[in-house]
Amino acid sequence: MKPAFEVQNPDFELSPLTGMTRHHYIECAKYLLERAFTHIDSIDQHLSFPRVPGKTYPQPNAPEWRYRSADFEALERTFTLAGPLILNDPEVSIKGIKLRDYYSLHFYRAFTPGHANSLPLPEELPDSNYQFTCEFGGLFKTLLLMPDTIWSQYTEEQKSEMVKTISKWGHHRTTQNNWRIFNITTLSFLKKHGYEIDDDLLKSHLLWVASYHSGNGWYLEQTYNYYSISLFIVYTTIWNRAFGDEYYPEIADVIERSAQKLMESLPSFFGRDGYINMWSRSICYRTWVSGAFPVAFMLKKQNLLDAGWARRLCSGSLLQFVTREDFYHNEIPSLGFYGTREYMVQNYSCPGSPYLMFLPFICLALPEDSPFWTAKENDGFWENLGNDSKKVILDNPGLVLVNHGKTGTSEIIPGKVYYDDPNYSKLAYNTHFPWEDHDPDGGTSMEYSFRSLDPRDLRGDDVNFYLTGLTVDNDALKNQKFTISQSMLYNGVIDEVLYRQAIMRKPPNNGVGYIIDLAEITLAAGVIRVDRTRLAFEYEITLGHFGLPHYNGKSAEVEQFDEGEKKVVTATIPGRSVALITYKGWDQLESKVHTNMNAETDDSTVIFARKKRLDKNPPMELLISVMLHKMDDKPWTTEELDPIKNIEVIEVTSTYSTLGVVLTLADKRKFNIDFKDIDGRRSC
Repeated sequence: MKPAFEVQNPDFELSPLTGMTRHHYIECAKYLLERAFTHIDSIDQHLSFPRVPGKTYPQPNAPEWRYRSADFEALERTFTLAGPLILNDPEVSIKGIKLRDYYSLHFYRAFTPGHANSLPLPEELPDSNYQFTCEFGGLFKTLLLMPDTIWSQYTEEQKSEMVKTISKWGHHRTTQNNWRIFNITTLSFLKKHGYEIDDDLLKSHLLWVASYHSGNGWYLEQTYNYYSISLFIVYTTIWNRAFGDEYYPEIADVIERSAQKLMESLPSFFGRDGYINMWSRSICYRTWVSGAFPVAFMLKKQNLLDAGWARRLCSGSLLQFVTREDFYHNEIPSLGFYGTREYMVQNYSCPGSPYLMFLPFICLALPEDSPFWTAKENDGFWENLGNDSKKVILDNPGLVLVNHGKTGTSEIIPGKVYYDDPNYSKLAYNTHFPWEDHDPDGGTSMEYSFRSLDPRDLRGDDVNFYLTGLTVDNDALKNQKFTISQSMLYNGVIDEVLYRQAIMRKPPNNGVGYIIDLAEITLAAGVIRVDRTRLAFEYEITLGHFGLPHYNGKSAEVEQFDEGEKKVVTATIPGRSVALITYKGWDQLESKVHTNMNAETDDSTVIFARKKRLDKNPPMELLISVMLHKMDDKPWTTEELDPIKNIEVIEVTSTYSTLGVVLTLADKRKFNIDFKDIDGRRSC
């Protein structure tokens, strides 16, 4: 078997950019399942993938039900590929095993007590929520869309046997918001096929889900993330067409309207070549967000996306991964982003979890004459973008999307982040510079990192002790390490300037004394940062650029020079380069090599700025910097490395705010940075 998927006999007439047509999607699904099925020898053997050491489940000495959960997850999520293949060819086989027979058999065994690999019932476990609910939801989302794949293969007696288990899990306790969708698809499937359910419970879940709609087509999910697209839009649109339109038309209309709204900005999340952005949790699901492209052609309005562009982006996102040898581990998608990176996954993931990334294969449920399949590939707005950068502002989820025509990369700039987590808290996420993990010694990529040098912290005293006479835990050793922002606040876009706030320590620990006010101006392939420190006591901070992976053991080439107060550092690897320029407020520029932090390789280089202040009462200061990136091997020009021509600092602005700036750029554009009332404009 080839070490990675290759597009055989590409069709560059219909798909001039990827060569991928409907036939190639089928071939890709078969290729992926052939690798998965190396772990079974016969139709009787249930699917079980090798365990991966680390924090993912099941852990050593885990209870038996955790192993049942991992194997059920492998079965259900590989059906994301098998279901569409069976729909298109009921006789399709992998390794001589007919897929329809295999999945029919093993779902029957899983849902019928006493059979091999049968699932526990909720009453057999402590009252809580379990991964089983999630997998039931995924399965019945697929079966709502394509019921004839396996459900029609069972006798009425077999269905009745299975429905007992299905119903118990469908009615069982769920958790928070997006999980309600799993109960919804399970219960709806049962009702659609004539089985009794608790209708009030189903409606309650539906009302809960609809209540989380936040605007711009987005839903709240812990914070804002890809779950809003992949679950709240993809799963529920399938539910709409198969069930909701008939049984709950008013709630279906809420979902329909939000899905249609989402399509306005969906393509901006992707690079020109279809690359997805490594952002938010569950990154091992990778391309599941691309499932929204075929969903666009399941909506009541059919012209919301250019069909050729939609397929181009969908195909490009899949090829981003399946064509890479390091994507596979134990013959299946790795637990990471590209290769196996255990430090980048969550403890609720198991070896079978990544198969959810193949949600886009629901496109095979679209008819062959769907525009998704018949339209000629194109690059959408990228074709006319040139070297400009396009910006989409989503105020409700607090996201700004930037598409850089000069480099073909796209960025997600988050504004409503509730906690310190590299999945969410970075200043920006780029499709072609995947994020690095946090470095507690400073220099974290694309983050402001903060370390207190307050002697009270370094001694382990409570900073309020001398006011209250009371002490609280204050870990001196922990305080010696750098931390990232504890939350990110969104303050809006005013006159083309994006305002946010990085809260480096939360109240009650003097949260208002640990603020960095952020102001950003989009450049071609970069950003100008004009940030204001409001850090009350002695401190040290760093600001890191995107990390550069080391391929073939070769580190990045770093160059550095100063021109008066202006300082420049660049780092370059084949095909990619970054530059960091500081104009004001920073002490020095540095670079360092990270190990086991980058998404692509074990080692990486990051360039960063450093600032230290030892005053007992440090002043507010302005930090002015420029962060640029390239996607070629051309050297940096003098003009590229000097985009700012004049900086006018205004101590008290005409709006009665403090420490503002008027910037004049090399292209003669002027920007007024004014932090007036920024605290009152907070949104999170």
